[in-house]
Amino acid sequence: MKKYAVLLLTLLIHIAAHACPACERAQPRLLRGITHGTGPDSRWDYLIVWLAVIATVFTLFYSIKWLIHPGESDTAHIKHSIFLHDNLG
Repeated sequence: MKKYAVLLLTLLIHIAAHACPACERAQPRLLRGITHGTGPDSRWDYLIVWLAVIATVFTLFYSIKWLIHPGESDTAHIKHSIFLHDNLG
């Protein structure tokens, strides 16, 4: 049953991800078949989207990096007091 639910969800996402024919004609060649709507009005729209993509990738990279290796070696850091309490219990 779970396998069928995942398959159905995947199919629904796949169908919703493609643009309808009317929207496809309104999109520039780069975005055809990907999004719904009228598309970007000017080159500024592309700049805004690319800046958001860069900020998101930058944030994701450093979030993962600092999650895996935080780099705090100071013995007075707050994380050491938490680790000490975990070892006592």
